[in-house]
Amino acid sequence: MVPRMVLRSPVWLFRWQVACTRGASVPQRTWAGASRTPGPDSTLACTGGLSTSLGTPEVMLTCERYPVRRLPFSVVSEQDLAAFERIVPGRVVTDPAELEAANMDWLRTVRGCSQVLLRPRTAEEVSHILRYCHGRNLAVNPQGGNTGMVGGSVPVFDEIILSTALMNQVIGFHSVSGILVCQAGCILEELSRYVEERDFIMPLDLGAKGSCHIGGNVATNAGGLRFLRYGSLRGTVLGLEVVLADGTVLDCLTSLRKDNTGYDLKQLFIGSEGTLGVITAVSILCPPRPRAVNVAFLGGSGVRLWSGLTGLLLAPSCVCLRPCALAGCPGFPEVLQTFSTCKGMLGEILSAYEFMDAECMQLVGHHLRLTSPVQESPFYVLIETSGSGVAHDAEKLSSFLERVLGCGLVTDGTVATDHSKVKMLWALRERISEALSRDGYVYKYDISLPVERLYDLVTELRTRLGPQAKHVVGYGHLGDGNLHLNVTAEAFSSSLLGALEPYVYEWTAEQRGSISAEHGLGFKKRGVLGYSKPPEALHLMQQLKALLDPKGILNPYKTLPARS
Repeated sequence: MVPRMVLRSPVWLFRWQVACTRGASVPQRTWAGASRTPGPDSTLACTGGLSTSLGTPEVMLTCERYPVRRLPFSVVSEQDLAAFERIVPGRVVTDPAELEAANMDWLRTVRGCSQVLLRPRTAEEVSHILRYCHGRNLAVNPQGGNTGMVGGSVPVFDEIILSTALMNQVIGFHSVSGILVCQAGCILEELSRYVEERDFIMPLDLGAKGSCHIGGNVATNAGGLRFLRYGSLRGTVLGLEVVLADGTVLDCLTSLRKDNTGYDLKQLFIGSEGTLGVITAVSILCPPRPRAVNVAFLGGSGVRLWSGLTGLLLAPSCVCLRPCALAGCPGFPEVLQTFSTCKGMLGEILSAYEFMDAECMQLVGHHLRLTSPVQESPFYVLIETSGSGVAHDAEKLSSFLERVLGCGLVTDGTVATDHSKVKMLWALRERISEALSRDGYVYKYDISLPVERLYDLVTELRTRLGPQAKHVVGYGHLGDGNLHLNVTAEAFSSSLLGALEPYVYEWTAEQRGSISAEHGLGFKKRGVLGYSKPPEALHLMQQLKALLDPKGILNPYKTLPARS
């Protein structure tokens, strides 16, 4: 997950100095200060070498850090800029200061050197842009909220950035069925507010909800915090509007729950990370808004309860929870046993079961000054329930808490139903990634494993890495078998990376797990797809890419391994 507030580096004035294209001969262009118009016959070359006068740490260009070569795409010219200006007048960005944030991921680990960003408002404008780029052989990098974890949303070289930020309109909402139709650039949190006002909720929830776009969520098949209850976007997305590489608009924006006519083409684009087409609109099924929501944070001597419904401090026998609960567990076996008990006793009202280790809590406290409401424990569990009956849910949660406290699976905990207290408990989980980013350079792994082996890799890596790493932490969606494994260091280290990879991927493959549970592959993980998919599957994926994007202009260098 990514933090609710996406931190950007300050927008400094800088100069493009060093050619980003290895082995390429490009005219050098110097930029300074505000937006400038290049000379009439100039070519916008891919250049890098960010320098700042105030000493902000430089983020190395992706093409310098990683062994990747630029493919033979055209370079944007003055004539191209003029054509783009005709397509999206006033929405062609060439100012380096404005481009800085769009060229770099929020983790500050990869950075491209695009010199053009386009801001279309409609699918028709996207179609005109892609038709033009296809004819000119210009590479395009689709970008939503730029909250990804694997470098999939930023250029590797000088690809044109196609931003969906202005495609932010709700097209329609069906109050009986709960089906929302909207443009791809709508921010998830704003959509959540929109449907909640109509007594529905979005089927996904992410720590990055304040920045991420629904189109990007679908393009990466984002999982998130509600996956346990509402499942994958592959089930809740009913239809898509997609623009293909040659500008063809594929209108499959159906709002039908059942449509058994031919191939389900939308599934090709869910999780394709912008490599097969640009998603411009989404039809998605929203579940009814729960009437009773409780959050429990489980960790020593009893359970303290916050009730937003009564405003009173309740005794354990009077739990009123959407409930959200946070608890401390003495070991990972207890985390697993608590989950089994939770599923059996809470059943249909269970909407989230998250775990985090002690180091996660320490980092959140140290870097973000967030305070744990329970005593220190080796592991913490956050449980959320969502249902339609306050008394019914309270009775079920109360029985569950009495069971796990009574048998020693949980040693301490707190429960909240008040909205502000629920948000406070969720912040302890959602902002872990933000705390990690402040701890140094972060090596991130998002893997699926059998739940009984979910934490074993964290323990093994602490032994394997020793003092090379500052912290090795594990947290994630235990109900989905999804581990977020993170290793921090003072700075990027090739030797530490060598100790991590391919060891992490080999270990995951031995357990028949997935090397990407929900973050996607992007640029960083494209070369390890073979650990999760057989050669036959890889070959078929490459055939699909060649069919839909024969020139390879859509989000190149991403998702699929480079051809030898």
